[in-house]
Amino acid sequence: MILFGLLSLCWGSFLNVVIYRVPLGMSLSHPPSTCPACLKRIKPQDNIPILSYLMLRGRCRSCGVRVSPRYVFVEALTPVVMVLLFFKFGLGWAFAVFALFSSALIVLAFIDYDHKLLPDRIVFPAAAAGLAYAFFRPDMSLGQALLGAAVGGGFLLLVFGLYYLIRRKEGLGMGDVTMMVMVGLYLGWPKTVLTLILGSFAGALAGGILMAVRKKDLQFALPFGTFLAPAAYVALVWGDRIISAYLSLYPHP
Repeated sequence: MILFGLLSLCWGSFLNVVIYRVPLGMSLSHPPSTCPACLKRIKPQDNIPILSYLMLRGRCRSCGVRVSPRYVFVEALTPVVMVLLFFKFGLGWAFAVFALFSSALIVLAFIDYDHKLLPDRIVFPAAAAGLAYAFFRPDMSLGQALLGAAVGGGFLLLVFGLYYLIRRKEGLGMGDVTMMVMVGLYLGWPKTVLTLILGSFAGALAGGILMAVRKKDLQFALPFGTFLAPAAYVALVWGDRIISAYLSLYPHP
């Protein structure tokens, strides 16, 4: 478990690279890790997940510029995400596929927060992996996976179209649509509906707080993918329990 945690920390460090470089169109392998401020190459001893940040007190060794604590947050979040998947699925093909899915969710959440962008470079390969796994997975058929994709993408596409017809402008990005197609391929339609409900509730709550605290109006853009991503992970890990608990509220004939 210790080795698993250390490997997950390193994977979280790589996800930080993906989050930073993909929106900029940069290669993930070249150049080696550098400080965004001074462009000096980061030495291996300064690139140890979490530990190096603490030892350097959150600053670049070369120029002293402050490093965002979010790098540490992603590095710490990733092992938590992976350990929960391990306890749910064990080590096997299911874990590998859903670890890839969860990694894509982490990357998409933070990229959307920073850039209001959900890159096809992340969404399409993750969707292809989910579709390929649907041919072999024991818990869900290919038809159920495709139905999940249709429900997730179709619902947001309907919202996109209706908003445009009424307001004559886009109220939702097409990246959100393609992301929910990807989510649906992994989760099937019931958990995809749960993802939409949880993500919409969280987004509405955050939007309400921003309007109250920062005096925003209804026209400001909110990165919906940032809320859909954790909602999809919650649906993946706890969705069955949540849906069962909800259905138990209603008497069965």
